[in-house]
Amino acid sequence: MAMQFLSDNAAAVHPAIWRAMQAADAPDAPYDNDALSQRLDSAFADLFGRDCAVLWVATGTAANCLALATLVPPHGGVVCHREAHIETDECGAPGFYTHGAKLLLAEGEGAKLDPAGVAAVLDAIRGDIHQVQAHALSVTQASEYGRCYTPAEMAALAGFARERGLKLHVDGARFGNAVAHLGCTPWEACAGADALSFGCVKNGGLGAEALVFFDSGLADLARLRRKRAGHLQSKGRFLAAQILAMLEDGLWLENARAANAAAREIAVAAGDRLLHPVEANEIFLKATAAEREALRAQGFSFYDWGPEAARLVTAWNSDPAQVLRLASAIRAL
Repeated sequence: MAMQFLSDNAAAVHPAIWRAMQAADAPDAPYDNDALSQRLDSAFADLFGRDCAVLWVATGTAANCLALATLVPPHGGVVCHREAHIETDECGAPGFYTHGAKLLLAEGEGAKLDPAGVAAVLDAIRGDIHQVQAHALSVTQASEYGRCYTPAEMAALAGFARERGLKLHVDGARFGNAVAHLGCTPWEACAGADALSFGCVKNGGLGAEALVFFDSGLADLARLRRKRAGHLQSKGRFLAAQILAMLEDGLWLENARAANAAAREIAVAAGDRLLHPVEANEIFLKATAAEREALRAQGFSFYDWGPEAARLVTAWNSDPAQVLRLASAIRAL
């Protein structure tokens, strides 16, 4: 059997998630009127230390795009990094959900944005009716290259967004990994956000993501969009159960720490092969086609990253023995 380093999406579901779903398998109100769904707002308010309005959805794509559709009109634009997931890996879903809003692409080291890079995009837009005007800024925490925005960097982007009249969306598919690396509070890792996609599936969930709004008015609008998009599930308690189980006793952070620790072990073995500092649970390393074939011949599965590189992803349940074997195999290349 292949030793799995393809994606944290391929990891097993955490036993606590299964137990929570089993416990939820009892009659309750449909849609999001059940007792578990009704607990989400207070659970996230406790986590972030401020009022929240939270919707469950089934996928990260839906979470990101419903958030953007709520923040941006069809004629507007979203500034994001050129390598952002919403640009490279969502098959045009942002435009589909927003009914036409445009992604405005910015540069930044490590797939991270900074105020100067965003300003370069904004300042090139004429302020007339003939060009798309930006309405929101979308950042990924941790980024597509596994880099984390520090609290200071996040605060700077949030302040810049406010100055320019932009809403701030945070794609937190690996938000737990970022918080685990930074050692900060959850709010400090996304401070100033209007909407956050709080990832669960990559962190041991089955099929639920939390769309967190820090403005209840925005959440009210997003609920209508969720229904219209076909994401208002009739037995929503099973999604809420997963999310609440992830928060209980800090499971989301425990799982993220385990994945990060496995990635660090591989990163040490990779040494000078690393293309980016390893701050979360993704490792990008230089490897020729022959070297990648040699690793696969030993049973390791991972994705190629262009002609001379590989991407490896650890998960909450990465087998320590397999991590050690991979680290040794990389050292031996």
